[in-house]
Amino acid sequence: MDLPARLSGIRARIADAARRAGRDPSTITLIAVSKFHPVTAIEQAYAAGQRSFGENRVQEAEEKSGLLARLIGDKDPLKLELIGALQSNKVRKAMAAVCRIQSVDSADLGARIGRVADESGRVMPVLVQVDLAGEATKSGVPESELFPALERLTAVSGLLVEGLMAIPPFLDDPNEVRPYFARLRALRDQAVTKGLLKGSDLSMGMSHDFEAAIEEGATIIRVGTAIFGERKA
Repeated sequence: MDLPARLSGIRARIADAARRAGRDPSTITLIAVSKFHPVTAIEQAYAAGQRSFGENRVQEAEEKSGLLARLIGDKDPLKLELIGALQSNKVRKAMAAVCRIQSVDSADLGARIGRVADESGRVMPVLVQVDLAGEATKSGVPESELFPALERLTAVSGLLVEGLMAIPPFLDDPNEVRPYFARLRALRDQAVTKGLLKGSDLSMGMSHDFEAAIEEGATIIRVGTAIFGERKA
């Protein structure tokens, strides 16, 4: 199956999952995770109607943003987002390459992004990554510290906190991941009620569990392998 066909299949599954949950499929953004895949694959996905892409590494995002400058500047632009861990010393480079950072895993990092944005006269959209399972291999603001972190970040000029993101444990049965998705949704709802978010985005769900994530309220899903195939590195 070629890339456009795989992409079409993912869109159909998104629509089916949304309808099962009584939701409008158009309220769900598909981020095509293009890490380790060539620019030609991104261009092919763009030609098939895909507009939002996710990169895990700042250096790769920099390289691709340069090569894709024509599409990023198009009237129907390609949007590149950072979904991987970000070191504070790479904030400036990341902001030059992407339109949003989904992986703000500490209040300190968010404050740093805000300062850099302020210096350049920008307001940078971000999502705060939440650590729901305490896995040593994954980053995120611990759930117990989330609301204090958001309170601090709401006071940071240059920063627009549009929602929450999480990477739950990988479990073979997507239904076993549902409690994590439901928990992130509940945290988002509480944060909105408290006035701690400027939006209501929930970035959760990947190739193997995005349908369950949509049924539990995801507004953004991050799908790589199911669109681009296995990575080359």
